[in-house]
Amino acid sequence: MDLHIVWFALLTILLAGYAVLDGFDLGVGILHLLARTDRERRLFLNAIGPIWDGNEVWLVTFVGALFAAFPLAYATVLSTFYLPAIFLLFMLIFRAVSIEFRSKQPWPIWRAWWDFSFFAASLGASLVFGLLLGNALLGIPIDSAYRFQGGLTALFSPFALLVGAAVAVTFAMHGAIYLHLKIPDEDLRHRLRNWMWHAWGLFLVFYLLGTIYTLLYIPRAADNARSLPWAGAIVVISVLAIANIPRALYRNRSFQAMASSTVAIFSLVVLFSLVLWPNLITSSLQAENSLTIYRAASSEGTLRLMLFIALLGMPFVLLYTAVVYWTFRGRVELTDVSY
Repeated sequence: MDLHIVWFALLTILLAGYAVLDGFDLGVGILHLLARTDRERRLFLNAIGPIWDGNEVWLVTFVGALFAAFPLAYATVLSTFYLPAIFLLFMLIFRAVSIEFRSKQPWPIWRAWWDFSFFAASLGASLVFGLLLGNALLGIPIDSAYRFQGGLTALFSPFALLVGAAVAVTFAMHGAIYLHLKIPDEDLRHRLRNWMWHAWGLFLVFYLLGTIYTLLYIPRAADNARSLPWAGAIVVISVLAIANIPRALYRNRSFQAMASSTVAIFSLVVLFSLVLWPNLITSSLQAENSLTIYRAASSEGTLRLMLFIALLGMPFVLLYTAVVYWTFRGRVELTDVSY
């Protein structure tokens, strides 16, 4: 068993799990200002209130796994994306503060400030996630010593900005579908249906633009798809899931739409990993400067030990996630102790 491939697969699963679970949390934040009344905004917050912090465990686990299994890639990523990573961390912290502080006081100006903060932090975090993914796909100008050879503006290429916007739109769609499952008010659910349709339309536009750009300007994407025989199956699954979302919306089957959105996001993250393969970081200067899963990895002993720890810990993460979602299943109910 090649432990390098196993850890690459585990990182893909962790990243996909985070995108699916915290994706709708961030999507709810992006849609937050569209709510008309204080009650509606409280419903939005309580739809994710019991689960948002648990969803972020997947991101923490992903970062920890990257540090343990591929420390050279971890160091290169953080040194290259230092400012965007700090901004992302700030956005995630501010989102948490906004959720917890928003209902502490009844003053309209207080709640309006935290409502806007919740929206801005969710949108900002989504855009930065997409920016990082876009740069990873394009490649980063790093030299033979894995030092970043460029300025901050080099990270804001048109393609990276396109991926950033695509991620924000995808999360907004995912969040709207999730809210439609959780919100009890029929009038708001009717408006959420319109939001879901608009978000899916925007998602489709960005999906097509991103796919065309990737195939035209990132040759290794097509090369990897041809060299990996099962990559075609992932593409088919992704396309079918995306196509089933409007079908489920038209038939008013929110759970099916949520399942399709989940599969679509998960499969897109898998395709992202396939484009990178076998690299963790691709150098846009010279191919030999790229950090492959073998060059960036820890020792065999470390990979084996960390895999043992991961196999012990992951069932607890999955069990915790399942228990929390089962406990807070069903529509949102507002009480005196609600957000």
